[in-house]
Amino acid sequence: MTDQPINDTRKAELLSTEVEHIDITSFDARPIIDQMGKMSFTSRDLAKATGIYNQMLEDKDCTIFLVIAGSTSAGGCMDLYAELIRNNMVDCVVATGATIVDMDFFEGLGHKHYQALEVPDDDTLRSLYIDRIYDTYIDEEQLQDCDFTINKIANALPPGPYSSRAFIREMGKYLVENGKKENSLVKLAYEHDVPIFCPAFVDSSAGFGLVKHQVDQMETGEPYLMIDAVADFRELTDIKIKGGESGLLMVGGGVPKNFIQDTVVCAEILGHEDVSVHKYAVQVTVADVRDGACSSSTLQEAASWGKVSTAIEQMVFAEAGSVMPLLASDAYHRGHWKTRNKRRWAKLFDTD
Repeated sequence: MTDQPINDTRKAELLSTEVEHIDITSFDARPIIDQMGKMSFTSRDLAKATGIYNQMLEDKDCTIFLVIAGSTSAGGCMDLYAELIRNNMVDCVVATGATIVDMDFFEGLGHKHYQALEVPDDDTLRSLYIDRIYDTYIDEEQLQDCDFTINKIANALPPGPYSSRAFIREMGKYLVENGKKENSLVKLAYEHDVPIFCPAFVDSSAGFGLVKHQVDQMETGEPYLMIDAVADFRELTDIKIKGGESGLLMVGGGVPKNFIQDTVVCAEILGHEDVSVHKYAVQVTVADVRDGACSSSTLQEAASWGKVSTAIEQMVFAEAGSVMPLLASDAYHRGHWKTRNKRRWAKLFDTD
C-alpha cells in the first residue's frame, strides 16, 4: 500500500467509466469483410485471415487453438473470446497469465477495467493505487483481491505439482461456484471442457498468490502446491498429437505463440514423426519483424522450423482490438461452428 491515505474522491473520478466489452453477436461483419476482400493493404489481409479462420471452422478434422498475448481482454475483447468458447469456435487456449488471471479471472470475481478519460502523471496514479495499461485503468486494491483469491484456491488443493491447465481448471470451478460474471473465459472453458494453458503462468496475479501460498506453507513445515511448466508442454503436445490437423488463431505473439508452435517439434522428439505441422495459421500483431523477435516473426519464418505450413497462413499487422471484432463477428455469423464436433480436450486429463 502507499504511505499516504488514498484520495477516495479523486480515485472514484478516475474509475468512473467502465470498459464495455464488444458483443460480436450484436452486429454482422460479413458485408464489411466481403468488401475488405476487394481492397488492398491491411483490409485485404484481414479478409484473407478471416477466410482462413472460417476454413478452420469448416474443417471437421481441425483442432483450433486460440493464442492470446497482450491486453486486448482488458481493452474490450473479453466477451469476444468468451463467445468463441461458448459457441465451440476454439478447442484449446494458450495465453499469458495476465490475460487469464489479471483480466478475465479478475472480472469473473466481479471487478472491472476502466477507460482512462484523462491520464495524470503515473506517480499520481500510484498514490491512488490505480494501475495503468495504456489508456485503461485497474484498481490495484481489486487486483490484490485477485491475488488473494488465487492464494485461497491453492490453499484448498492437495499439495504437489500442477500444470497451469490443471490449476486454471480449478479457477474455473471456483468461478462456477463463486463468480460474479457469466461471460468469463475461464468459467466457460471449465464448463465446456476447453483446456487453458499459460506457459508463463506466474507472471501474473497468480504468481503473487502462489508465492504467498508456498511461503506460508514452508513457514509451517507443510508441503505446498507448485506449477509444473514441463507438464504444460507435455499436455499441450498430447493435444497436438491426438488432435491431428490443427489451426492457430493468434492475437499478439510472445511466449504463447512460440509455445503452441513448438508442440510440433516436441511431438517429433517424442517419436511421433507422423504429426503434421499446424495446417492453418493466422496472427494479428503490431510487432516489427526487423528485431528478429518471436512476437513479430512471420508465419512463413516458422515454416523453416517445421512448425507451420506456408500454404494457408496470414499475418495481419494491425492493433488487434480494432480488427478481431470484425474477424470474430464474421465467423460467428457465417455459422460454420454450428456443425463442429466438440473436442472437449480437457477430458483427456480427467485422471488428475
